[in-house]
Amino acid sequence: MRVYVPLTLPGLAEAHRTGELGAGPFLAYAVTPALREWYLSDDIEELEYAALGRAALASLRLLAADADAPRRRVVVAVDVADGAATVDPDRGLDPAALGEVTVNVTVPLAKAAAVHVDADDAEQDVTAAAEALAAADDGDDDAQFLVDGADDHELLWFATQEIPNLVGRR
Repeated sequence: MRVYVPLTLPGLAEAHRTGELGAGPFLAYAVTPALREWYLSDDIEELEYAALGRAALASLRLLAADADAPRRRVVVAVDVADGAATVDPDRGLDPAALGEVTVNVTVPLAKAAAVHVDADDAEQDVTAAAEALAAADDGDDDAQFLVDGADDHELLWFATQEIPNLVGRR
C-alpha cells in the first residue's frame, strides 16, 4: 500500500538523520474506501493524487504548529505492507479524516519511493496559509481562501537520493 507521510523540512532532516520515517504508530494518508467514495473516481493515479493532497494539508498543519520550520510542505511517499496501515473505523467518514491512516510499524526512510516538497516560490503562499489555518478551521471564508492558495502550488517530486540536498538547504 502506498502511503503519504506529512512532514516538515526539519522532520525530513530528522528522518534522514535517524534513517526512520517513523516508528509506528504515526499518521499518513492513502487511498481509503472513504477517499474513493468522496473523490468519485476509479483512476488510481487521481486517487493517489488526492491522498497526496490530503497529506500536503496535514503538512501545512505541522507548519502552523512549528513557527521555526521553513515554510514548505513536505510529503514522503512510501510503500508499506497491506496490514501495516489501518483506517480508524470511527473516523472513516469524517470529512477531516478522508484518506487518513495509521501506520503501525517502523518504516525505514530507505523504503521511501519519493519526496514531494514545495518550490521556493511557494513560500509566501504557504506562510499565509499556515497563519490562516486556525481561522479557516473556524469557518472564516477569507482565511480558507488563503489556505486554498497553497494548493495552487504543485509539490515538486524529488528522488530519495536528493534528500541530503533538500534538508541541507532549509
